[in-house]
Amino acid sequence: MEDFNSWRDLLNPEFYIKMGGFWLILFIVFAETGLFVGFFLPGDSLLFVSGIYAVEIIKETIGSTGSDFLDTTILASSVALAAIIGNEVGYYFGVKAGPALYKKKDTMLFKKKYLYQAHDFFEKHGALAIIMARFLPVVRTFTPIVAGIVKMDKKEFLRDNIIGAVLWSFILIFAGHYLDKLFQEQFGINLKEKLELIIIIIVLVTTLPVIIKFVFGKKEDLSKFEDKDFE
Repeated sequence: MEDFNSWRDLLNPEFYIKMGGFWLILFIVFAETGLFVGFFLPGDSLLFVSGIYAVEIIKETIGSTGSDFLDTTILASSVALAAIIGNEVGYYFGVKAGPALYKKKDTMLFKKKYLYQAHDFFEKHGALAIIMARFLPVVRTFTPIVAGIVKMDKKEFLRDNIIGAVLWSFILIFAGHYLDKLFQEQFGINLKEKLELIIIIIVLVTTLPVIIKFVFGKKEDLSKFEDKDFE
């Protein structure tokens, strides 16, 4: 097991992979939307780096299948399932208790501005937001809650939830696995030795749209949420 040395470890996907492996990866993916506290944990970078370690992760968990493709598929499928369940929990939380969140005071783990941001994103993109939000840190944490608050059709939400989770997990995990192989075979570069740079690039690419929205987007009128009837 990896030792916790500093708070920087919490932002390092490799730390979670080596500390808890398969089951911790699934828990983090679930927690990001199911427990609403995972938005500060590595999401996209965790999946990409997990792809690089896919064979080792599956071998340590259930034993290798002998096929890189099957091992990677098992990992991606498991992550997709955890993501789907997390979103469903977020959706039902939105249905039952979501409206109260608009009156909840900010805490260290909960910021209302993220909820407003997710609401804007959902209203602008509609049902497609469930799929698109998977690729946007912070937004993906709160979009399922907003979908529940606005009473999005359960079947439509489940459909878009499945599509988004499968695309997100398979694209990032397979990209990590096969780009690592490509760079080793073609350029002699081991991506495991370049993880810090890879993580920085992924974080910049995935968070840039959120930063632009936060900095240049219009401020939300909070009063309209306080008066709105969600029943």
